[in-house]
Amino acid sequence: MRIVRDYEFVEDQDRGATVAIGNFDGVHLGHQSVIELARKAAPGAPLGVMTFEPHPREYFAPDAPPFRLMRAETRAHRLEKLGVERLYELNFNTALSSLTPEEFARDVIAEGLGLAHVVVGADFCFGQGRAGNAEDLQRFGDEYGFGVTIAPLMEYSEHAVSSTAIRNALSEGRPADAKEMLGHWHRIEGVVIGGEQRGRELGFPTANMSIDGLHQPRFGVYAVLVDVLDGPHEGSHLGAASIGVRPMFDGEVPNIETFLFDFSGDLYGATLSVGLVDFLRPELKFDGLDALIEQMDADCAKSREILAAL
Repeated sequence: MRIVRDYEFVEDQDRGATVAIGNFDGVHLGHQSVIELARKAAPGAPLGVMTFEPHPREYFAPDAPPFRLMRAETRAHRLEKLGVERLYELNFNTALSSLTPEEFARDVIAEGLGLAHVVVGADFCFGQGRAGNAEDLQRFGDEYGFGVTIAPLMEYSEHAVSSTAIRNALSEGRPADAKEMLGHWHRIEGVVIGGEQRGRELGFPTANMSIDGLHQPRFGVYAVLVDVLDGPHEGSHLGAASIGVRPMFDGEVPNIETFLFDFSGDLYGATLSVGLVDFLRPELKFDGLDALIEQMDADCAKSREILAAL
């Protein structure tokens, strides 16, 4: 998959694509339906996705609590798995955010990227102040020579599938409901970093990863599916993970600590993808280490039982 970040400097091979436009945070089933419509809109044309980095919400409210379901690298991995050939990951800055809807349609879509066809959701808004809507885009498409398809919103349990609904499910410890809207397990990807090695001392060595900048799922212990994406231990594993601040040890910075079942090896520096399957229990502060170890044994047994049934 080729990644294009500047609409003013585009090679000929990256023009003429059929593109789904949106933020694609989570790449949920609604996003996937938009991508599928783009795939069918112009058979033979490169399949593309246009998105923005940083996320416009991050740009306009940099001090707001973290909300992203996935980092840019994780999103790119997921889109590539869906067969996307061109990722137009445009730099969202003052210049881009200041374009009127017509300027965006003309300067970015038509002249800059030379797109043949675009697909957007029915709730799509664009241009300065989100002043343009999907119908406006169709009108500009007719004027500037690109096709436009408006995708209907997808529903789940009588509600629209959305990144917001998925965040709510994760905040409430309902990863299975999140999966129904995502079409895949919600995954946290990152590089394994050094920790205080308390897990190793307790007999449960964990791979520690930062969740900085990401929406925080409900703090607690989860049954997880783990993919080691690189390095000598590349492969898939079962495990249990704790997300939170480690109240037993007076932690303050949230992270995710993952214990891989039946694994031995050094994972420092490797990139892990941890899929949340089931919420086992909330974070707790125990009376002592013996009680903590007993609970961790129970957590792992429960996780093995859940994952064996998948």
